[in-house]
Amino acid sequence: MRTYYLRSFGCQMNAHDAERISALLEAEGLERVDEPEGADVLVYNTCTVRQSADERLAGHLGTAARLKRERAGRIILVTGCLPQAEKDDLFRRFPFVDGALGPQNLHRLPELLEAAAEPAGRPPGFFADGATMSGDLAARRERPYQAWVQIMSGCTNFCSYCIVPRVRGPERSRESRTIVAEVCGLVADGVREVTLLGQNVNAYGLDLRRGGRVEAPDFPALLRALDALPGLARVRFMTSHPKDLSDDLIAALAELPSVCEHVHLPAQAGSDRVLAAMNRGYTAAAYLERVQALREALPDVCVTTDLIAGFPGESEDDFAETLELVRAAAFDAAFTFVFSPRRGTAAAASTGQVAAEVKRERVERLIALTQELALGSRRRWIGRRAEVLIEGPSRDGKGLRGRTRQNVTANVTGAAAPGAIVEIEVTGATSTTLRGRV
Repeated sequence: MRTYYLRSFGCQMNAHDAERISALLEAEGLERVDEPEGADVLVYNTCTVRQSADERLAGHLGTAARLKRERAGRIILVTGCLPQAEKDDLFRRFPFVDGALGPQNLHRLPELLEAAAEPAGRPPGFFADGATMSGDLAARRERPYQAWVQIMSGCTNFCSYCIVPRVRGPERSRESRTIVAEVCGLVADGVREVTLLGQNVNAYGLDLRRGGRVEAPDFPALLRALDALPGLARVRFMTSHPKDLSDDLIAALAELPSVCEHVHLPAQAGSDRVLAAMNRGYTAAAYLERVQALREALPDVCVTTDLIAGFPGESEDDFAETLELVRAAAFDAAFTFVFSPRRGTAAAASTGQVAAEVKRERVERLIALTQELALGSRRRWIGRRAEVLIEGPSRDGKGLRGRTRQNVTANVTGAAAPGAIVEIEVTGATSTTLRGRV
């Protein structure tokens, strides 16, 4: 086994898990290749939040099966949320898979690789049954000046449509001293921007305090500890749950120079009846009050969201209330989805499933509205100055590409090295990007 191919699907947590998978495999002496045809080991890091991710995975595994038929010695591994959800059913669906593990057992990847290389009949699978969590693992970062930092894992909210609590377990926070030490090491290694990850970062530390650790900091306190680190220019985080967005957290965002002005705050719907059926824990009015508090404290804050069209039982009047909430919140960007039933969630078995064509029509209306609002948000930056962290060349090769503090992609002309933080004058905008010059 000399080379590996890695394909990852899903959220930012999965992207960070993929970096850790790379580090673990390279510590075993494997070298990464860009195409599956050139790999001895093929790893698929999966997401199971939506049906579309399952369908994409099936296509990629079809290619993997063909490659394994061409050379039987290839090893195919599946990691992430899908095997945690399906466990032995995964091997029945894809009998050519040599091994699998869930996201809470990434540290066992070398063990899985060894077992898959010397099969003893049944394919090995390592899945978590309790509140376990992979330890502090090294990561092979895509960029030397940006890093993901996982501060917690799992979720205890049990939204009726979401499978995350089942596949990633309950909320578990890392010790704050461990997080601060990791970030200190990253800064010493040249990192200028960290993104703190958790299914609900606003709940950071709650589990530690419930367990008797009364001195454990909450999320605003963690942000203040990181802001005090010399050399750390930017701190981002995701994702935030609206019901846990406290006044203290909003004050920390306004006060701390390193914390960027971007909050991803999934609304999911604007109908109180649908929000209750989703088990979201807030009303539309309460959500909009939090957005207003954010905008009053941080005039340049970028508020982005997730929205679901066609949740079971959603009427046209319910959907109209979602459109109303979107207009009132004036989101800077939105990720829009049709409802995707996931086996094992309460919503999958709910009555009143919305017809596919109705869901498609509603999500198209959501997309049109959110893109219109996003374009207006971007255009308001024309003529202003923005701080941009340069990430590398632009896609057309004619300039540079980076991100503003508001997490908006900026295409930039002028001279700057990757990793530099520069000020640009904004000269143009689309619904998703800004244009400007250093």
